[in-house]
Amino acid sequence: MNPAFRKFYKPLLGLLAAALLAGVFQVQGRLNLERQNMGLTKLQPLENAPPLLAFTTVALGGFRGLIANALWIRASELQQNDKFFEMVQLADWITKLQPHMTQVWMNEAWNMAYNISVKFPSFEDRWRWVRRGIELLRDEALKYNPDEAFIYRDLGWIYQHKIGANMDDGQLYYKRRLIQEMQSVLGGNGIADYQSLLTPSTPEQTNRVQLLKQVYKLDPVSMKAVDDKYGPLDWRLPEAHAIYWASLGLQKSKQTNQIVLRRMIYQCMQASFIRGALVADRASGGFVMGPNLAIVPHANDSYEEMIKIDAENRDNIESAHKHFLEYLPYFFYTYNRRTLAQHWLDVLRERYPGAAPPKQSIEEYSLRYVQELAGDLDRDKITMILGGLIESSYLALINDEDDRAVNFDRLAQKLWDTYEKSVRTAKSEARIGLDPLKTLKLTVLNRLLDPKGGISPRAAAILRTKLGLSASAVTSPFANSTTNIVQLSATNAPAATNAPPAPKGK
Repeated sequence: MNPAFRKFYKPLLGLLAAALLAGVFQVQGRLNLERQNMGLTKLQPLENAPPLLAFTTVALGGFRGLIANALWIRASELQQNDKFFEMVQLADWITKLQPHMTQVWMNEAWNMAYNISVKFPSFEDRWRWVRRGIELLRDEALKYNPDEAFIYRDLGWIYQHKIGANMDDGQLYYKRRLIQEMQSVLGGNGIADYQSLLTPSTPEQTNRVQLLKQVYKLDPVSMKAVDDKYGPLDWRLPEAHAIYWASLGLQKSKQTNQIVLRRMIYQCMQASFIRGALVADRASGGFVMGPNLAIVPHANDSYEEMIKIDAENRDNIESAHKHFLEYLPYFFYTYNRRTLAQHWLDVLRERYPGAAPPKQSIEEYSLRYVQELAGDLDRDKITMILGGLIESSYLALINDEDDRAVNFDRLAQKLWDTYEKSVRTAKSEARIGLDPLKTLKLTVLNRLLDPKGGISPRAAAILRTKLGLSASAVTSPFANSTTNIVQLSATNAPAATNAPPAPKGK
């Protein structure tokens, strides 16, 4: 190298570096803006971050991505080896290094709620990890990723599936804990009093609002909007919370991924219709989950909305919608809501022509629905369905649903008559004929009143009172009487006063 050039070599490199840095400075702002608009960066400045997280993201700069990748590889190895407890700590470090990496939040919450929780035999310990998974997504992940649809989806899924479904042995315990927590905030019936939540006027109401917002991250304004569109919802039940977070995600998340949230809403609406209300269970003295009749129109609307939006899965959604509508007339008929039963039968015919004969009455439709459940009039299946209808009738009596008991009894009688008429020949009746309906009722009643394997003594006492049986009458309550549930309920329920006379000879 020329000695003269060597003398200026390093100063020239310094000037070149300075010029390049100046050029980068001029275009860096524009490049950052383009990266952000195109979604190519996950290194946006954090707001309201704790000191340790703020220091880590600033001090490490671009190197935090490399470190997070190394930790992610190690965490994946631990997951493959079922070392979930060790993975929790690594995942916590990764979220501190890369708080915008949504997959880490989702994996960590899943491991807590599903993989780690089932390692414990105690339901209390399991619930602690399930709740921690909820808190991780709700309190931390959404803080740094408020527009990520999949975080809202995973948060709602824990409510919908882990707590709401019956896949975990501890699901009843989880439901009870959620019920207790929500009752302590909203009151005993789980229905939100929005007047006191939106405009609290007492210290107690103010404390409830603060608890909702600070602990459960539930905004009364958003709750009311969800209730107005999908409710009324019982906020003690997990489906209400799944619908809430899915709805909030629809407002705040990116449009491209919102289909997963809409699916969650219509799935939870269907589940809420079937088990979306807590009702008193006189047999056990506690509560059971029952149908929420008031949300049926909203549930139907959610199906229609998904059919319009999700063109790719339209056939599957329409099939589910059709089955939903087919069940409604039978369901409302058994609850003695004949006007609503007829309404939804008309909706079914209009929406899916051919699903029900045009001149079929609601009674005939309900009987056909039961027959389809039983199959092709198979004797064993019919006997099983009859036993279910009779038992449902008795259980409805126990819970003071006399009208419903009447309708179950009527369906059992019509199904028995229809089957017997179809096999009424000398040879076939002896071979595949049913036992007398009175005998079938007696069999079910004896099983329910069995002190060893039947219903509780309290429920048995209620049923005996409803049927007018003495404490000792077990084996032959109908021996000297033609009394049936229709007659019995007609004396107790105004809506059943036009019940037909008791059948004879059956």
